[in-house]
Amino acid sequence: MAAPASYDRAKAIKEFDESKMGVKGLSESGITSIPKFFIHAPDTISDLKSSSRSSHAAIPVIDLSRLSSIADDRPKLVKQVQEAARNWGFFQVVNHGVPVSALDETTNAIRGFHEQPHEAKAKHYNRDGGWGVMFVSNNHLYRTEAASWHDSFQVWMALQLPVPGEYQRFAGERCSHRTSTRRRWPIRELTFSDARSLGRHCYPYCPQPDLTLGITSHTDPVIITVLLTNRVPGLRVKHKDGWIDVDPVPGGLIINIGDLLQIVSNGEYKRVQHRVLQSEQVEAFEPIWASARAGIP
Repeated sequence: MAAPASYDRAKAIKEFDESKMGVKGLSESGITSIPKFFIHAPDTISDLKSSSRSSHAAIPVIDLSRLSSIADDRPKLVKQVQEAARNWGFFQVVNHGVPVSALDETTNAIRGFHEQPHEAKAKHYNRDGGWGVMFVSNNHLYRTEAASWHDSFQVWMALQLPVPGEYQRFAGERCSHRTSTRRRWPIRELTFSDARSLGRHCYPYCPQPDLTLGITSHTDPVIITVLLTNRVPGLRVKHKDGWIDVDPVPGGLIINIGDLLQIVSNGEYKRVQHRVLQSEQVEAFEPIWASARAGIP
């Protein structure tokens, strides 16, 4: 009997990447087992299941409505934000001035991108980086020990660059909301840059969720990340010696301190490890706004 063929990991990764189908394409193809390069080491998966978690702890929730109230409330609010950034690195904000309708439209618009036919998405598939519209599966596909079960759609924006026609209405509405909330969100003053990105991770259905991750533990190479989830569980944040499940507040936004803010604050504000667990039952989406692009992917 012939010996089983050896597994060529590099070839399998290259074929997946060149197919431009992404993880969602794999999921929709009807596979019952995931490719080997998505399988994480048993000790990594075991650590996830055995990680100590506090069922009572939760990241802070801050009400921004007091930004426009009496002056005496503002120092208290600033202190809340400082303490959350200093002690947690993750917090949620409510009454932030962005209409819920705009948040819903954002989620629906980017979901619409991922639900397009393969041919439509493939023309935006780009692993080389740069500005503009990009679709890719696993930014670090060729450099990680095991790939993660997600696709990403990003629009890197700079004021001098044109936006492709099919995204002009979407980008214009987002800019309009940004302008209307400029006093609450002084982005340029916070990030030292006019450049920012809008993106979204898609975590498709996975037939073997116990073997892989949505996203491995990491920090973000930016000033801040603003995250909107579709209220599907899976996001976990490292806090002290354990991991905290993030329960998104309806209509709220999750703020994440990035690597660059920790640097420019001389370590006062903390970047925090976070990860996304994979679910077998449901597809999840996370629109993300990141400000001030770092010089690393």
